[in-house]
This record gives sequence, C-alpha cells and structure tokens, in this order.
Amino acid sequence: MNLRHPKKDKLVEAEENRRDLGFGTQLHNSNTRLLNRDGSFNVKREGVNFWSRLNIFNRLMVCSWGRFFMLVISFYLTLNFIFAGIYEFVGIENLQGADLSSPQNRFMDAFFFSSQTLTTVGYGRIAPIGFWASSVAAVESLMGLLVFALATSLLYGRFSKPVAHVLYSDKAIVAPYLDVTAFMFRVVNERANQLIDLQVEVVMSVLEKQTDGKIIRKYYGLKLERNKVNFFPTNWTIVHAITQESPMFGLGKEELVKADAEFLILIRATEDTFNQIVHSRTSYHAKEMVFGAKFTSMVDDTLDSRTPTLDLTKLSDYQEVVLESEYISEVKTVKTEVN
Repeated sequence: MNLRHPKKDKLVEAEENRRDLGFGTQLHNSNTRLLNRDGSFNVKREGVNFWSRLNIFNRLMVCSWGRFFMLVISFYLTLNFIFAGIYEFVGIENLQGADLSSPQNRFMDAFFFSSQTLTTVGYGRIAPIGFWASSVAAVESLMGLLVFALATSLLYGRFSKPVAHVLYSDKAIVAPYLDVTAFMFRVVNERANQLIDLQVEVVMSVLEKQTDGKIIRKYYGLKLERNKVNFFPTNWTIVHAITQESPMFGLGKEELVKADAEFLILIRATEDTFNQIVHSRTSYHAKEMVFGAKFTSMVDDTLDSRTPTLDLTKLSDYQEVVLESEYISEVKTVKTEVN
C-alpha cells in the first residue's frame, strides 16, 4: 500500500520521507503499537546499565499514588525489621526497659524501639545502653532524618507536579462531516482545574512496502478542522476531514488494519494552577476504530438549571449512522479492485 499522492512534487515527497516522530522507520512489527493508550512508549530497551535502569527518583515520581505509598510503607517496615534484627544481634539486654520475658516480646520491643528512633519520636520507655546499642541507635537516627527528608521531598514533588488529566474516548470513529466523512475522537478535562491554549497534533503511522520490496514505517500528519482552542471547559471533538488530500482517503478499516495503522495523539496545554505547560499522549490503533458512527452529546439538558451539565460518563458514547459520501464510494472501489 502506498499513500503518497501522484500530484506531489519531489520536494514534498522528500519532506514526507524525512518526517519522523522519533520512532524511526524500522519499527515494522505487525500488531505492535508504538504508543500505549496510557501514553507510555511501547519500546523495550536493552543494554542499559543497572543504575540507569533503576532510576529510583523517576520511578517514584511517575508511579501511581497507590504504588508510591505501598513502596514507602514497605521500605519503612523493612528498615525497622532490619534494625530490630541488629538490636537482637548486639543484645536486647542493652535496650534498657525492654521486655525480655519471651523471644516474641524481645523482638517486638526492638522493632518498636527502632520505629521510634527512626522517626526521632523517642518516648523514653526504652533507651540504649552500652557502646554498640547506642551506636546503632545513632546511625538509625541519622538514617531516619535522611530517609524522611527524601520521602517528604518526593511527596511534595508529586503534589506540585502539574499533570494534564485528559480523558480520551475509548474508540476513534469515522463519522459524517459536512458533505464528506471525518476521523474523530473526543477528549475532556477530568479535573476541575483549567487547561488553556490547548494544541493537538495527530499523526498517522502506517507500514508501506517500497519499490525494492522493503517494508518501512511512514508517518503522515493529519490536517485537523481545528488544532487549537483557547479554553477547554467542556468536551472537544477533534476532527480530521477525509478529503482527497487526506492520507486516509480511499482506505477502509480492513486496509488500515492491514497497514497496521496507528493514530498518535499529542496534546499540549497550559495548566493554570502552576502556569506550566503540560502534555498528554495516547494512540488509537485501526482495530480501535468504528466506521459509521457519531458521538452523542455529553451535555445534560434535561436538568432545570441555567448551568450546563457535562456528563463525563458519556465521553465514549456513540450511535451508528450510515456513511454516504465520496469517501464511501472510493472505499467500495478500492475493495472491488482488491477483490
């Protein structure tokens, strides 16, 4: 399949051949998407050294809140278990006030003394005596100051990090648009904060067979009905009209799936709380497209109120429609020629 148009001159074709999003032209594994729905890149990297792969700070900054607190609590408990074992090793009898009546009570007192020392609470019921126990307690106090300083800075960094909480419709659709058809998907801001000066870019990635028989990945920027809005208080349906100039012209779902077509989306906006630029990414594979549909309204006009109500649960709702345009006749022609 070749999506280049014969009317384009050599300069335009050369520019298209140079167009790349950073994935390169050699990624041509079928049924393997470049960008996951959550915006992460679907690329596995080998040969990375241990510390670069570990990258603790980045992992703790980008992981979910549930995973972050689970890691913090797990580290806290593990550290206390380790120091409780060290106190056992140097002798629980060196912890004045500890209950030595049973092994279980000995260890539990060592564990809770460790947690009090690590957090610098120090209730005073148990106190270290002797050089070794006092040395271990001193080292643990220093470690506690460092660890909690790091945990606090990570917590602040996560709270202060501006994030674009943009929701995307589950499916991209091909719907009637004016006197043609159009590729569409819908987005909405999930949070109550304001995103302003939104800009969107959509690129279609397909596999193409060259004249020498080599298969490479090509990228085609899609011209949008509107690629920028100043305000984003409601939902936004992003539209690419499928005209004769569109790289999608004459291609049905079967052809797009065969070409392993993927639509890569990048949204940039300014977040008003921190006044910083934020990004949001996702992609739609050809298998996630619905031909002959249109989105239903998200605005609830049944309520007796002067304030429009936006129902975010209807973001992906659509209804089937009949496609009637030049695009459909062209698709039928292509299918007939293929058969």
